[in-house]
Amino acid sequence: MSADEASPPHNRQGECAVPRPRSGSSPAAHDEGRAAPAPKPTIRNVAERAGVSKSLVSLVMRGSPHVSERRRQAVLQAARELGYRPNAVARSLVEGRTRLIGAIVADLHNPFFAEFLDGLQESLHGEGLRMLVGSGRWDPLFEAEAVEAFLEMRVDGLVLLSVVPESLKEAAASVPVVVVGERDVVGVDIVVDDDELGASLAVDHLVELGHRRIAHIEGARSTTARYRRAGYEKAMRRHGLADEIVVESGDFTEDGGYRAACSLLRRDARPTAIFAPNDLVATGALSAADELGMGVPADLSIVGYDNTHLAAIRHVSLTSVDQPRRDMGRVAAELLTARIGDPSRPARQNLVVPHLVVRSTTGPAPAL
Repeated sequence: MSADEASPPHNRQGECAVPRPRSGSSPAAHDEGRAAPAPKPTIRNVAERAGVSKSLVSLVMRGSPHVSERRRQAVLQAARELGYRPNAVARSLVEGRTRLIGAIVADLHNPFFAEFLDGLQESLHGEGLRMLVGSGRWDPLFEAEAVEAFLEMRVDGLVLLSVVPESLKEAAASVPVVVVGERDVVGVDIVVDDDELGASLAVDHLVELGHRRIAHIEGARSTTARYRRAGYEKAMRRHGLADEIVVESGDFTEDGGYRAACSLLRRDARPTAIFAPNDLVATGALSAADELGMGVPADLSIVGYDNTHLAAIRHVSLTSVDQPRRDMGRVAAELLTARIGDPSRPARQNLVVPHLVVRSTTGPAPAL
């Protein structure tokens, strides 16, 4: 019996203990059969493979137009064969820019924002820019954190969708900024829908159908909500319906629309129509009407805002005010790239004109 075999049980290593290497073995010995990772290809390797200079490879990787198509393809083919990827951090240090754009939206759950981002990304991609997305979650703290995070990443610009952080002025002093959906800001480029006109289109349509008791659910605190409410109230007064103005506090969520609609529809003099501040709120109102046993549009007409893909779903078929979301994204990208090219240019405001898309949720006012 060996000395090891004779050792008392309490001196043996437990199952979870790290085993001691056996005599003559070493950690390196276990790695003898394991291939060492191949070194990452460099710009020099690409240049040698393509038969060109390193500076020409650098021009190709930066997307320079001053390279012949033949040489460009040779460099790209060599890069693919070697698995070469340019070092974005190193390139940004040389060029003084990252080619990154930070886009901050108020709510990632709202389809309007997603459709806007499609248009924005498409246009930015055409300019050789990449988009990073953050959410403000309708919370000033999250908005401020998102802005600061993007500034720390040295983005080339910011697009703020229904987000106006307290640090906007400081952010705009650091990078080009475009604000979308909010108009009461100065010193930055703005893309905004004519919310008062959109609200007026909704009220006009309902009045033409014979509705008088038209209520409005107000969105979350923002200039968008304020202008849509103002448009609703002006249109009601214009039609001689000032006494019928009813505004229910809410937000821009489906649940908020449901709660606000329940409150409106439980009134003794309940409305025969509801104008919602966006399509999500309108779908919440549809749920409330269904829960209360009301037919749409037989007992209640509902108009949304934004004309997102939700409105066009067949079993929803929501009448909604359309604002061209993808076009707004493209305009925002144009304003931002122009500002990057000329930081001293005067701030501009681009006003988008909405129109009404009539579907199945609106009909003649019921007899009361």
